[in-house]
Amino acid sequence: MSDTDSFIEEVTEEVRRDRLFAMIRRYGWIAVAVIVLVVGGAAWNEWNKAQRRAVAEATGDALLAAVEANEDAARIAALKDVQVGSDGARMVADFLLASHLLSANDAEAAAAALNDIVTQGGEMPEIYRQIAAFKAVLARGSDMPAAERRVALESMAAPGMPLALLAQEQLALVDVEEGNTEAALERLNAVVADANASAGLRQRASQLIVSLGGTASAMTGDLSGQ
Repeated sequence: MSDTDSFIEEVTEEVRRDRLFAMIRRYGWIAVAVIVLVVGGAAWNEWNKAQRRAVAEATGDALLAAVEANEDAARIAALKDVQVGSDGARMVADFLLASHLLSANDAEAAAAALNDIVTQGGEMPEIYRQIAAFKAVLARGSDMPAAERRVALESMAAPGMPLALLAQEQLALVDVEEGNTEAALERLNAVVADANASAGLRQRASQLIVSLGGTASAMTGDLSGQ
């Protein structure tokens, strides 16, 4: 390589280096900003997760302390005072509250707590709203007019609904209450014949069929082992 070529190469390299340094001076802050954002974002994410975990643990401890009280009245008071940090925790607290209100024979208050779950906002899975609505109807029992119970239960008894068979069982009891034994037997036989019915549900429905004067031929479930 000649001295001229070597000189040209050195100059070219120097120019290249100068351009690189110029670009770093001009745009280097962008790279620094990106690094700061990435590191800062990761740190904030970890902090946020730790905060959520701490809130969840505190809520769990508060709920556990509430249900470990010696009397229902104390449990109810403690559950009402629990400060929750999420919709899910609020739902759990309301289910627990309703349970202890029922133990204290306060069906109306229990139904109100369950209805709070039904109307609660947030992204709660629909199944929990259905369970709460169903338990609210059961909590009120005969204190709720039969016509109102029927309307509430029919919405849950539609095909494809998660509690359809349990709602059908309760609708059969409403039929009996209204003196419509034939309709009750038809519902109960459908429950017994449904492949999705649990053994316990089939047994209850079958026993009710017998008590209403139904015959063994009306029962299609296998009850030999029950």
